[in-house]
Amino acid sequence: MKKSQLEILYSDADIVVVNKPSGLLAIPDRFDKTLPDVKSEVRERFGDAWVVHRLDRDTSGVMIVALNADAHRHLNEQFEHHRIEKYYLAIVSGVVDRDDFPINIPIAPDPRKKGLMKPSAKGKEAHTIIHVEERFRVATLLTCRLITGRQHQIRVHCAAIGHPLLVDPDYGKTSAFLLSAIKRRYNLAKDTTERPIIDRLTLHASSVTFTHPSTELSVSFSAEPPKDFTATLKVLRKYAAPYASVFGDELDF
Repeated sequence: MKKSQLEILYSDADIVVVNKPSGLLAIPDRFDKTLPDVKSEVRERFGDAWVVHRLDRDTSGVMIVALNADAHRHLNEQFEHHRIEKYYLAIVSGVVDRDDFPINIPIAPDPRKKGLMKPSAKGKEAHTIIHVEERFRVATLLTCRLITGRQHQIRVHCAAIGHPLLVDPDYGKTSAFLLSAIKRRYNLAKDTTERPIIDRLTLHASSVTFTHPSTELSVSFSAEPPKDFTATLKVLRKYAAPYASVFGDELDF
């Protein structure tokens, strides 16, 4: 992977807020130090870096990095007491029928699958608030608010209610989303291979709101979804829009 051009959304003497692209690690890899990561790039640009929270490698979006120990401690306390508001956009499989609801399912490491998590009554508490933004015939666009911040929380919670991310090889069934999956009479040119619309987690950290560690003022930062995410939504709107009612909007009895 080429060195990432990390987008800086905001920076001052205490914090840096970045828009992490999918494919970029949050922290250095344990085994391959040559792989680019957010922490190393921020340290190279700003002299130091203290990671406040992480995003999965294949998740894009807003991420906070502290530039000193005091800011790091201040932000960690906000996370521990659930005073930081984090919102994600998620495209999940299937049609989610309820508009708004909480998911309160404890999560624990999965002993059968190294590095993955699972629902468990013996796990740590995990709370996610779900809001449906848009429905399609085969998928649903959600806004997910994290109350707690457990590893893989949104991915595990969505899978637990029967709606894993549209693309999630670990907790779902697919590693890529193809146009041929929803477009009727899809014809592929001879001797060509279909390119996926998106081949990474359909999850984007869209915004974060917190108290600035020095000014004590509430600040918010957001990032628009990247091209592969928006392209997926465009394809779903075009080829998998909900069926219109045969009765129309008004009935006269």
